[in-house]
Amino acid sequence: MRFRGKTIWVSGGAGFIGSALVRHLLDDTEAFVVNIDKLTYAANLASIPQANGHARYVFAQVDICDGAALRGLFDRHRPDTIMNLAAETHVDRSIDGPAEFIQTNIVGTFVLLQETLRYWRSLDGPARGAFRLLHVSTDEVYGSLGSGGLFTEASPYAPNSPYSASKASSDHLVRAWRETYELPTIVTNCSNNYGPYQFPEKLIPHMIIKGLAEEPLPVYGDGMNTRDWLFVEDHARALSLVAEHGRVGETYNVGGRNERTNIDVVKTICDLLDRLEPSARGSRQRLISYVPDRPGHDRRYAIDAGKLEAALGWRARENFETGLEKTVQWYTENRAWWQSIRQRGYEAKRVGLGGVGEV
Repeated sequence: MRFRGKTIWVSGGAGFIGSALVRHLLDDTEAFVVNIDKLTYAANLASIPQANGHARYVFAQVDICDGAALRGLFDRHRPDTIMNLAAETHVDRSIDGPAEFIQTNIVGTFVLLQETLRYWRSLDGPARGAFRLLHVSTDEVYGSLGSGGLFTEASPYAPNSPYSASKASSDHLVRAWRETYELPTIVTNCSNNYGPYQFPEKLIPHMIIKGLAEEPLPVYGDGMNTRDWLFVEDHARALSLVAEHGRVGETYNVGGRNERTNIDVVKTICDLLDRLEPSARGSRQRLISYVPDRPGHDRRYAIDAGKLEAALGWRARENFETGLEKTVQWYTENRAWWQSIRQRGYEAKRVGLGGVGEV
């Protein structure tokens, strides 16, 4: 069985992708999982239902910016692998409030690297040689594509939002700690994730929940911005493969080969909702409304995952149609999960309209 006798840290393990990774590690491997999360507004431990009482699971409420707390965790739970997914991720929020993104995504990565380096240097030969730190990033660091082409691992960085700039910075730090201190790191850059347990502010769950409530479905600009969609459980499998078999110092792009325009995504959600929960008022496409675009909205992203596929044999199991149907059905059948988020104060109001942001 994979990862038998190994301890894996997942920082940001109560977030959307992090919780999918923790579920995968608990269900499909024998790893002992330490979930490290500071529990921001978007974190939700209910996204890991099998964790309750699990013998191979520990949760630690720790901010990766807190070096002393991390040092204590290293003493208690000595990891063989660290998978860093701790990050602020919502582009719109980064426009209005960039400071949190700078603090967590850049300063937090720096602190984690420093404490990991201290720990790694304390290991003996075999343990030191086997140790890995996998840093999980985004395709948004590459900027915006034209109408053709794909992002590869050699694509130049050209971030356009405070969020993507903060993630680009963290990627550069990870590379520098590898080159300067020989810390055994690997980086992955993924396309847009979707699936069960995604926080309602993101496009797909936002549209599902609003569609169920028969509320207007706001589409930015002309709706033709294009993304490559990746089912989150496929991403979790890719991350565990990279952590297990990826080469130190390498970058691997993870994408689903599922390009769709935003308007096509929204229309498909409407059609699925109409089939799963028909409305007496007719097709939910009538709810679509176009709203002003957000500042610096990248036009197109698309990932070439060929390196990952060839090197590690990974393939996405879900195409966009199968993955989206599973996702819409999950939100219709698990209302208690997202309704509890609303009850604790989340408001589905628009942010990221280009305010100055805090300093």
